[in-house]
Amino acid sequence: MYLIIDEQELVTEGYASGFGREGISTSGFKPDEFKDWLETAPDEDFEAVEAILLGDCKEREVIAPIIRRRCAQKPLIVLNNANALEQTLKLFAAGVDDVVRKPIHPQEILARVGAIKRRTVKQASEVRLGNLTVFFDGRDPEVNGDILPLPRRERRILEYLAQNNGRRLTKTQIYNYVYGIFESDVDENVIESHISKLRKKLRSNLGFDPIDSKRYLGYIINPS
Repeated sequence: MYLIIDEQELVTEGYASGFGREGISTSGFKPDEFKDWLETAPDEDFEAVEAILLGDCKEREVIAPIIRRRCAQKPLIVLNNANALEQTLKLFAAGVDDVVRKPIHPQEILARVGAIKRRTVKQASEVRLGNLTVFFDGRDPEVNGDILPLPRRERRILEYLAQNNGRRLTKTQIYNYVYGIFESDVDENVIESHISKLRKKLRSNLGFDPIDSKRYLGYIINPS
């Protein structure tokens, strides 16, 4: 889930639409609302956050350090309307990871976030689990070098399981990652349906089911 903060709702909605086409869930905030949420949200809510985009607001240099305190490892990118050297230097000093000029395509933002993660949290661009290769740049996975086309929700679930290889994830954690922590129109049980379909496809192509599930405990991916 990407968080987008901007004074203009049209901006947050526009980026939400663009990221949605890439299969990425988003939540838009006005600056004051975001500050309130940032200071009171439980730590587990930040687990579903992949990156934070900070658009136009008067208090960016105040908000950025708060973001760094609450979620130090999350990529923080500022979206600027114009280039201004003095302001850009102040933003970097406040702890942001990148400053880009609007408009910018969501795919470029995804690429920049991927680069930041590779540098800061040592996240690889792909994970190989036996004969299964899972990518984190929007590409479909491969089995024995052959592309396995997946619907975007199933692909996102597989990516999340692969990122957390060796760790069991609950249905709620997966739901928050795929749909966002503020989604209320989609029932959480939809995750079970997505995973069931994903497991059938993986079993058909790998010859075994790499996803282990335990009632109440969640799901974990195993390479063999």
